[in-house]
Amino acid sequence: MGLFRGSSPYAVEIESLSVFYGELRALKDVNLRIPRNTAFAVMGPSGCGKSTLLRTINRLIDLVPDARVEGCVKVDGIDVYSENVDVAELRRNVGMVFQVPNPFPHLTIYDNVAIGPKMNGLVKNKKELDELVEWALRKAALWDEVKGRLDDYPGELSGGQRQRLCIARALALKPRILLMDEPTANVDPMGTRKIEELIVELKQDYTIVLVTHSAGQAARVSDHVAFIYMGEVVEVGPTGEVFTHPKHELTESFISGSI
Repeated sequence: MGLFRGSSPYAVEIESLSVFYGELRALKDVNLRIPRNTAFAVMGPSGCGKSTLLRTINRLIDLVPDARVEGCVKVDGIDVYSENVDVAELRRNVGMVFQVPNPFPHLTIYDNVAIGPKMNGLVKNKKELDELVEWALRKAALWDEVKGRLDDYPGELSGGQRQRLCIARALALKPRILLMDEPTANVDPMGTRKIEELIVELKQDYTIVLVTHSAGQAARVSDHVAFIYMGEVVEVGPTGEVFTHPKHELTESFISGSI
């Protein structure tokens, strides 16, 4: 497929995207360009289509039986809905972190991180695997907290630690883009702060696409932001500009907390 070998200045380009669930049109003619190595926040109230948008990028939307996608989604200039796309390769390159931390409960902390690289043949021996697990846990700011308990199970971790373990699991596949669907919605305030700090750090090496219903979170961690309401992009731009000089009254209402 050749993902991430093109010359496009954008990690993701979305053109005239509409998504239908049966007769329901969940997204309406969405157009977005997401620059590389930035944190791009998609914000809006619950039920506005944010998570649907995220799932079109790595084609998790394919798993919804009655979903239909119209328009174009490009990753590194390649239309991910074209017939010759290897969806498994796409998902290796475009990692996903979900709203509810979902580590594999019957695998150890070590094996949660190691399973992806082992299944995808990314390592040749145990030494390489050990190094990759440590690297991913360090990248997820979790290594110092779990390095002495890698044989423990995720159920023994806090909610924030379980979410960072899921981030480490995604990073172990060495993606270039990381999709994060409200990653702090089920995490306590301290865990939220650590994950937000991690997002700011990770954007140096990855393109982060963050879905959030929190205007405050979007303001704290993102470089660019899109506000979605009722399936439509209302406003998009650099975060500082959108928050200090919103061009649409709906955006202003969301930022102020009135919708």
